[in-house]
Amino acid sequence: MAASLNAFEDLVANHLQPFIQFSGQIGGLVQEQARLTMEAFKEQRKFIEMASQMAKPSNDAQLMQLLQPISQLITQIQEIKERNRKHEHFNHLAAVAEGIAAIGWVTVAPTPAPYVKEMCDSAQFYTNKVLVAFKDNPVMIHHIEWAKAWISFLTELQKYIRQHHTTGLVWSLSAISSQAPPPPPPPPLPVGLDLGPGGGKSSADQAMDDARAALFASINKGEDITKGLRKVTADQMTHKNPSLRPTNIVTETKNLSISQQTKGVTQQPEKLCLEGKKWMVENFKGRQDLLLDDTYLQQSVNVYQCEDCVLTVKGKVNSITVDKCKKFGIVFDSIVSVVEFINCQRIKAQAMESVPTITIDFTDGVELYLGKQSLNVEIISSKSSSINVSVPAPNGDYVEHPIPEQLKSTWNVKGFHTEAISKN
Repeated sequence: MAASLNAFEDLVANHLQPFIQFSGQIGGLVQEQARLTMEAFKEQRKFIEMASQMAKPSNDAQLMQLLQPISQLITQIQEIKERNRKHEHFNHLAAVAEGIAAIGWVTVAPTPAPYVKEMCDSAQFYTNKVLVAFKDNPVMIHHIEWAKAWISFLTELQKYIRQHHTTGLVWSLSAISSQAPPPPPPPPLPVGLDLGPGGGKSSADQAMDDARAALFASINKGEDITKGLRKVTADQMTHKNPSLRPTNIVTETKNLSISQQTKGVTQQPEKLCLEGKKWMVENFKGRQDLLLDDTYLQQSVNVYQCEDCVLTVKGKVNSITVDKCKKFGIVFDSIVSVVEFINCQRIKAQAMESVPTITIDFTDGVELYLGKQSLNVEIISSKSSSINVSVPAPNGDYVEHPIPEQLKSTWNVKGFHTEAISKN
């Protein structure tokens, strides 16, 4: 285990420390979040050392107590992101909040490295935004280096795990579990998925699953999860199972009806206003007449949690982001940089003039209508389905083209070559 600890210390010194230094150059909330990240991995180092001196706990309360310092730091990191959605460096904060979930690898078996890869991919979605935002500004080169350093660290973390903890965190085989601190009274677990009594597992395995779920609940704290959901296993993750997304209904451990589960949840106040250079459109339902017509190209538009609405954006703006919207339609004139759809369902969008890039992430059911001036657009999709793009034909009608969802990879001696499989 000494080799594992030495390698972990080298990982932190050689790959996490540069990220901390670049965060210090940016300052503010980015620096504070990075400080908490360093503290979290210092606690993980202690946890790995502790595991080398004791047997794997069979009591969920024991394991939760051991993981409590890490869980508390993860919660603080996540809260910085959630409290500052409109911050100028929100993409930085989101990248760290998404990537810090990788620290939960210590509870994942038998494939902890692929789990870290998933968290790295989630973080990279936001670091890519940082790279795009600062690529043409040499004065802000430290933002570029910051983004690269964070992804580099998560990538090196995967390599460390593959080498030293291939099938999961290595616990001592000779020590006994009584060496662990005495367990406190078990805290109430968050409401989660009902897998039945034990799910066919031994009591020790079930206890480990419960403890793992408690840690994941802290790792993945967010607006929806804090309302009663927790991540458990891959087959229950909404981004891997589209059938779970339309209703967001999961079974509670208590026999409550759906109406009882949602009782008391209030609709957030509607907002349509300009804050600095950002138009905020939030929490509308059933509005087909939303309009932004006093715009200019330095402004951006952020649309959040709207349902069964149509928004028209007149003039030329820098960017548009549509996040957590359902049955949402948007018509826009001209875009300087990018239009983004994130965590959405059933989207219709029409580009009247030019738009360089459209990104679609974690979104199901997208219908894009492109005008003649927008045919040079780049469409980048990730973990999304049912994307159809309609382009004008010579006779004036629109012709629909589906975006392939399947990929084919073939070996060509040097590596794998991947190409899309057309839906034609």
